[in-house]
Amino acid sequence: MSNVRNPAATRMVRLLERLAPNEGYTQSALDSVRLMRSDRPLGRTPVLYEPSIVIVCQGRKLGFLGNDVHVYDAQHYLVLSVPLPFSTETQASAEEPMLAVSIRLDLIELSDLITQIGAAGNHPDAPPTGIVSTRLDGNLAGATIRLLEALTAPLDAQVLGPGIVREICYRVLTGEQGGAMRAALAHHGRFGRVARALKRIHTEYATPLNVARLAEEAGMSVPAFHANFRTVTQTSPIQYIKSTRLHQARLMMIRDGVTAAAAAGRVGYESASQFSREFKRLFGRTPVEEVRDMHESFTLSPAVRFGT
Repeated sequence: MSNVRNPAATRMVRLLERLAPNEGYTQSALDSVRLMRSDRPLGRTPVLYEPSIVIVCQGRKLGFLGNDVHVYDAQHYLVLSVPLPFSTETQASAEEPMLAVSIRLDLIELSDLITQIGAAGNHPDAPPTGIVSTRLDGNLAGATIRLLEALTAPLDAQVLGPGIVREICYRVLTGEQGGAMRAALAHHGRFGRVARALKRIHTEYATPLNVARLAEEAGMSVPAFHANFRTVTQTSPIQYIKSTRLHQARLMMIRDGVTAAAAAGRVGYESASQFSREFKRLFGRTPVEEVRDMHESFTLSPAVRFGT
């Protein structure tokens, strides 16, 4: 990693070092904004990202989804329009920690912004996509600095923060790949029907979910639903449901301190032994080992919703 930074990058790093002094996840004064820090490299790890903008100010992360690799670092930010389970690798050190800010996207709050941008007619549409990595430009970097500065003072965060978050969303939605993100977040066409199915899975993961019923609700045949689902998520509906349940159970155990058996029941598993087998297959460790290692490695915010 280079030690040479421009003043904007240096300012972002200094602010994040102050706002996120501990490894792991720190909830900011704004509900939609979390801060991330890692003082060490982390090998390829399964994660579940919610629809969000992730801006890495120092260090480097690689996101692996299917055959695609998405880089997000001090020059590139990551945007997800739908919740996606994939895997990440983190490049960091004690001398140069990985420091990032994550902004959760709310479609209801963004709908008016997307409509305004579309009505102006200045930004071309593009085919929707679930995840993109895009070069960070000066306007977005400047807005990120102002957001971090506002987060250092509770009143500034409350009064100024929401407007700056809206500006950041505007910069992303009118940026290099903004057309693809606007189309995805507007939930148009077959992508939109899959996106609505994903939302239902994340709302009702603890209940029995039938793929044929999800396909029917999406207005597709089962084969068409499978094909379109895989296009968006790079996995099958059954594997997506399973991954969502396992990630949610993992967070319950780490965040809430529930046992593996209790977490298994809460996310819809009838068999604790099946849950343990599938958990180890995904995360490479048993539930007990994962919880122990995470508690030893990181200080986790109670507000963590998705592993990043």
